[in-house]
Amino acid sequence: MIEVEGLVVTFGGVSAVSNLTATLDAPVTGLIGPNGAGKTTLLNVLSGFVRPARGTIKVDGIDILNVATYRRSAFGIRRTFQTEQVVLNLSVWDNVTAILDHVPHGQGSRDEIISATLAYVGLKDRSHRLGGELSANDRRMVEIARGIVGSPRLIMMDEPGAGLSEAEADHLRRVIIGIPDHCGAQVLLVDHDVDLISHTCWATLVLDFGVKIAYGRTEEVLKDPAVRTAYLGEAA
Repeated sequence: MIEVEGLVVTFGGVSAVSNLTATLDAPVTGLIGPNGAGKTTLLNVLSGFVRPARGTIKVDGIDILNVATYRRSAFGIRRTFQTEQVVLNLSVWDNVTAILDHVPHGQGSRDEIISATLAYVGLKDRSHRLGGELSANDRRMVEIARGIVGSPRLIMMDEPGAGLSEAEADHLRRVIIGIPDHCGAQVLLVDHDVDLISHTCWATLVLDFGVKIAYGRTEEVLKDPAVRTAYLGEAA
């Protein structure tokens, strides 16, 4: 669960997040809004890349502002990026192993954990392939595998649905929906694809110019006139 209270982030004279308060407790939560809404800024605060001017942000009841940036992965905060951060000269297996070297992994042998993780995302039969030999979709799955291996608490995904075929998008939906049951982590999903958000997210937070304009069940949020004006560009 993510608890945000009075969060303010500024860059010079620009307010990127303005007094944001929200409790995000759905297993898969959407985070949407137009460009410049503050979505990536919120992910960067959770990641430790940005320090807020004021406010608190907790994950599972722990104030993460007191957790050093370099310790957040081991704490259980993981992230995928718009541009996949896969090591091209390492195999799929070794890409995942590199993460497991630095995070708790609970019970079971390392090989069993990695094998189960790759099977979950559909890469077990390509575990020997180098990152540089993979398709864009397979690199995306490697990133997700790196996020869910071990004992994550929160997995943040930044536009994982961009540029996928229909079959790849269907696979991505199934992977995202199953993550809470697979490894116990909450998912915070940022994407401009309304179909992906509506099919995977139990609840959705909408930001516009750093301000919360809606939060609740995704189906209801996407029908909100203020959301449709800000996010979908429809006239009020």
